[in-house]
Amino acid sequence: MEQKQNSLDLERFCCMICLDQLRNPVTILCGHSYCMNCIKAHWNKEDEKKIYSCPQCMQVFNPRPIVGKNTILTDLVEELKKTRLQAAPADHCYAGAEDVACDVCTGRKLKSVKSCLVCLASYCEEHLQPHYQSPPFKKHKLVEPSKNLQENICSVHDEVMKMFCRTDQQCICYLCSVDQHKGHDTVTAAAERTQRQREVELSLQEIQQRVQDREKDLKELQQEVEAVNVSADKAVEDSGKIFTEMIRLLEKRSSDVKQQIRSTQEREVREVRDVEVKLQQEITELKQKEAELKQLSHTQDHNQFLLNCPSLSALRPSPHSSSINVRPRRYFEEVTEAVIKFRGRLQDLLTDTWTNVIRKVTQVDVLLPRPEPQTRAEFLQYSQEIKLDPNTANRRLLLSEGNRKVTTTWEYHSYPRHPDRFTDCCQVLSRESLTGRCYWEVEWRGSDAGLRIAVTYKNISRVGKSDECRFGLNDKSWALDCNQHRCEFWHKCNKTRVSVPGSSSSRVGVYLDHRAGLLSFYRVSDSMTLLHRVQTTFTQPLYAGLCLCVTETEAEFCKVI
Repeated sequence: MEQKQNSLDLERFCCMICLDQLRNPVTILCGHSYCMNCIKAHWNKEDEKKIYSCPQCMQVFNPRPIVGKNTILTDLVEELKKTRLQAAPADHCYAGAEDVACDVCTGRKLKSVKSCLVCLASYCEEHLQPHYQSPPFKKHKLVEPSKNLQENICSVHDEVMKMFCRTDQQCICYLCSVDQHKGHDTVTAAAERTQRQREVELSLQEIQQRVQDREKDLKELQQEVEAVNVSADKAVEDSGKIFTEMIRLLEKRSSDVKQQIRSTQEREVREVRDVEVKLQQEITELKQKEAELKQLSHTQDHNQFLLNCPSLSALRPSPHSSSINVRPRRYFEEVTEAVIKFRGRLQDLLTDTWTNVIRKVTQVDVLLPRPEPQTRAEFLQYSQEIKLDPNTANRRLLLSEGNRKVTTTWEYHSYPRHPDRFTDCCQVLSRESLTGRCYWEVEWRGSDAGLRIAVTYKNISRVGKSDECRFGLNDKSWALDCNQHRCEFWHKCNKTRVSVPGSSSSRVGVYLDHRAGLLSFYRVSDSMTLLHRVQTTFTQPLYAGLCLCVTETEAEFCKVI
């Protein structure tokens, strides 16, 4: 209680200019007291006006008062300092090498409990009290103690940097915004922090989702390894029993099959294990990035947040699939069936079917997808409902039918501004990304109707009419340009003429195996007719796209599910 009273007594003898205990105190005509050097420095700034005021009550004096040391006040302050030393806090209250020291304390400094972004100073509990009690300080922004407050000062104008220049991507002061950065896109640091905070939160969500996807992949791979091992062991056991029934001539073949199975098993398990290790590493890196972004998002100092905020470009895409294809785990069973036939035909199998046995073993591949479907019924097993994203549609495109249908019009529609919108090209993208194995069908109508059916990465350019924006004219998109009479395939501005079948069907089916890098276009009528097939490597998720260049043309993603 006594210590608290001493603290309160000391606060009464603080200079309201320097916020420290009075040094060489003087009392001016209005009755307020200040450090002699502090009040003289204050009045020196008012010399030009020849009007001298009290910093507290603003009473004006003219001429400049002559001040002298208040000896009674000096004795009182010294006595209180001695009392305070007798009740000094424990050593752990003093600032150490790793602590932020109070900027006001004299002699041995106490630890700071808060830093002020307006004063650009750090305060201990005692010297912080004016910020809680004095009205001029109550609007100041207090944060956790920081050693980096000087980084908030503009090196050119010596002002607090409360602005952010989006053009140059740096923190600036107000004077910079009307000087070196005049005409630039500038906002307050708080506004930029709010926007970046949203971007950080979106990145966190994306990371968390990718962690879940990778963990799902990891679990599926572990199941695949177990299935490979079980199937291989069973194949070895069954084929061993069959071969032991054969004559000595067949014993050599039995040994060969066992060796081939084990070799394939080892190869497949090794490849899967390699992918498993990489997935685990990616999960670890994503979680580390998640932790860093969470810590950054909790930073109270806007400028520190912006200085330390990483570039929030899209995350580097994962080199692995977001899901593992699920298939019946019959990796080596066909080997057993082939050996049974081999046993039944004896010499015929030795000459005619031996190659088939080995082929069945070597065809086992856990990480590669199954062959491309052959019939429309098989394609429909992978059918996916495609809906268009209104935020990407050019303003001359009208969406309808639950965003499955798009029509070109003469007039421009009042869509809100959005960074994903195609500004000049009459194009639109799907809302969902496409990964794994997908199939969809597009049908178009209209006189002289034609359209460009495409798949593209999300980072295709949206502004302008350059090739970087147009489907098929860059390295980010693949497109089939077709109408009733002709078809052309486009990629990187390279055109490939496509033979058009006799059917005049205006429906095209698109099959995508993202993992295998396979993209195929089919003319759909009574049967499926291949128009063009692409074998490549896709490094990012794909989006379905449509480009309608002729007015009053309409195209629709068909319901085939």
